[in-house]
Amino acid sequence: MQTAFAAAAPRGKLPFYRHLYVQVLAAIAAGVLLGHFYPEIGEAMKPFGDAFIKLVKMVIAPVIFLTVATGIAGVSDLQKVGRVAGKAMIYFLAFSTLALVVGLVVSNVVQPGAGMHIDPATLDATKVATYTEKAHDTSIVGFLMNIIPDTIIGAFAKGDILQVLFFSVLFGLALAAPIGAFGAMAFTIGKYGIGSIANLAMLIGTFYLTSLLFVLVVLGAVARYNGFSILALIRYVKEELLLVLGTSSSEAALPGLMAKMERAGCNRSVVGLVVPTGYSFNLDGTNIYMTLAALFIA
Repeated sequence: MQTAFAAAAPRGKLPFYRHLYVQVLAAIAAGVLLGHFYPEIGEAMKPFGDAFIKLVKMVIAPVIFLTVATGIAGVSDLQKVGRVAGKAMIYFLAFSTLALVVGLVVSNVVQPGAGMHIDPATLDATKVATYTEKAHDTSIVGFLMNIIPDTIIGAFAKGDILQVLFFSVLFGLALAAPIGAFGAMAFTIGKYGIGSIANLAMLIGTFYLTSLLFVLVVLGAVARYNGFSILALIRYVKEELLLVLGTSSSEAALPGLMAKMERAGCNRSVVGLVVPTGYSFNLDGTNIYMTLAALFIA
């Protein structure tokens, strides 16, 4: 299987700065620096990250639909599709539960929230209201963001000429990934600051350590059982992993991830069924974080 990863990798030597993962890393670093030294400008970069995520979400639904539809249509044995779906659901349930157990064990051992006492009276209760109210942004930025349709079908159904035109022109805007990562990271650091993130360093460090442990040990064992190396897979999808890290949205990597899995030799119908379904039912990282965060604030 690792030979499939190697064979599927793009051939030909490119200058290092032309690789997408290098550009995303540079954009993340630039976003951190901008947000730290010029926080107000960093906060103003938020629309770049939001716009990129909206661009990706715009094409996710048709990509999934076409992949699943064409994949299933090309399979003569529909029982095979059912078997794949059944095995995927069993895997999702088993490893999601295992992720919760791993998170509980590590959080009880490390105890990242020990010694940190926060008086609930000091918390701003009005902050909760900001998550329940829908903001009505009538600024220039809000107008431009509204041009990006939530879905392709929505743009055509509403007959919004600007949205249809925007989609037609920017359908292939994959090179916007570094811009999206830059904007998202600059806003995060500018809004909350490196200092505020450092206060939660124990929780963050524990989460990443636990995730690394889960990937290398648990998923590594699954990969070895199926005849390939988890490290080879990580190297193969490194651009998508860095994109998720920079934008804080796993949806941003979905189209590219599905395309890479097909290039590596995975059956189209399997990719179309398993990968999108895993985005909803196999949230191992989220399960680990939930257990850590629950004990952190307890």
